[in-house]
Amino acid sequence: MPLYLTDEQQMLRDTARDFVAEHAPISHMRSLRDANDATGFSRELWKQFAELGLTGILIPEADNGLGLGHVEAGVVLEEIGRNLSPSPFLTTAVAAVEALKGSPHAVRWFPGILAGETVVAVAIDERGKHDGKIAMKAERAGNGFRLTGAKQFVAHGHVADLLLVAAATDHGTTLFAVPTDAKGLTADPQRLADSSLAARLSFDGVEVDADAVVGEVDQGDGHLARLLSAGRTGASAELLGVGGGAMDMTIAYLKERKQFGQVIGSFQALQHRAAHLYSEMEVARAAVLKAQQLLDAGDERAANAVSVAKAMTGLATSLAVQEGIQMHGGIGMTDEYDIGFYMKRARVLAELFGDTNFHADALAQAAGY
Repeated sequence: MPLYLTDEQQMLRDTARDFVAEHAPISHMRSLRDANDATGFSRELWKQFAELGLTGILIPEADNGLGLGHVEAGVVLEEIGRNLSPSPFLTTAVAAVEALKGSPHAVRWFPGILAGETVVAVAIDERGKHDGKIAMKAERAGNGFRLTGAKQFVAHGHVADLLLVAAATDHGTTLFAVPTDAKGLTADPQRLADSSLAARLSFDGVEVDADAVVGEVDQGDGHLARLLSAGRTGASAELLGVGGGAMDMTIAYLKERKQFGQVIGSFQALQHRAAHLYSEMEVARAAVLKAQQLLDAGDERAANAVSVAKAMTGLATSLAVQEGIQMHGGIGMTDEYDIGFYMKRARVLAELFGDTNFHADALAQAAGY
């Protein structure tokens, strides 16, 4: 598999780059934050994503989507990351679509996603860090189930139209599609470090029909694995955009900022640091593209490649935003200058669906350590 984009994928990248840069630049995020926007993203912008067909990238052609793959979804997410654009694209058009694909729920929810009218939130985590453990219980009640427990860090969980909830059943894990107006369900939105909103969800005996099960009872691991692989690879692509945006801004600053009568980019020490950063970002980019290609091919090596991609982008993007703050000097610490926003978004994305240490441990266990 060549580690570069095809002509068609480059055309998609150009379209996404122009669209996001024009309609959702950093100033868009800043305006939502300054207005203390209670939704956390623009629903009008979400419909514009749909009008371009972007929300249907991973939806099969048989369901009226574009039937493309994770490489193409990553192309869009990288531009979202580069512009720090608040959007439900990762959770709805990537993670949720992969989980619902092939199930009866696809018929119910894909049209709304294609139209930019539906937002889906993923309720997986229950602790301060993602650890893959699920304590939430789903007990049989009548013709359905009763869900009891809590979830944390549910992006868009307070405004979503549908929740995908993982819960422990008698003999395994089951994934449920839960309507957000279900009785006994409460959402407490909290603002994160990057000014985005995520909810703490409380399920106090929430009753759902048997039809809410995605896939088979006790057999939710497959759907959950698809959701997580798509989410992790997508988050890695968005991290690439965050790191790339921070790097581009920093290099531009090195070329214009003067000290002692010359641009600071002429100093060899800073050139070495910039070259190191560029190399690390390129290594991470190759890891992400490999993971996307293996996922699209259904290759059994995809699971390890996804962990490599998430771990590598966590490290490379952390370096990019830290070097960005350092090389901008004092103005890098001010709210008026945008470079600090990249560090905050990188911090949240690095934790989403497992941080670098989580995935390094997963790779070590897979290797028998």
